[in-house]
Amino acid sequence: MTNAGAPLSGNQKRKMKSAARLYAVQALYQMEQSGQTTEQIVVEFLDHRFGAVYEDIEMQEGDSTLFRKLVHDAVNNQALIDQMTDRALVAKWPIARIDPTLRGLFRAAGAELTQGDTPPKVVIVEFVDIARAFFPEGREANFVNAVLDHMAREAKPESF
Repeated sequence: MTNAGAPLSGNQKRKMKSAARLYAVQALYQMEQSGQTTEQIVVEFLDHRFGAVYEDIEMQEGDSTLFRKLVHDAVNNQALIDQMTDRALVAKWPIARIDPTLRGLFRAAGAELTQGDTPPKVVIVEFVDIARAFFPEGREANFVNAVLDHMAREAKPESF
């Protein structure tokens, strides 16, 4: 916990950004499953997830600005992001056929790649780590790495 009003360290800021990315993936997944609106989901996460305590485990406080931006940009640019994702996927696996958690992950990452100013390599590493958190036993992290690398090269070719 930080003292109210105390400046955040660089490490704390990084953790908050990482948490915001994870929450954005969860929020996009939940929106798809529940039909909630962008504003409903943002308010729910900010009020009930960021820094919440569940069974004596405190959830990480997230960067609310980044979280809002990722969710809004993913929703507002979903067609563009889904088309980029489809181009990065094998032809037999359009985005509609992949796991809904991965769909949320690709949409959040795609939002940051297309609308943000974070270096693509940072975005890829962050979202591959999220894939590992959701799928610790599987090969999904390698799959996510390959798809996001393709998307990043399309979104920001000057960065490679």
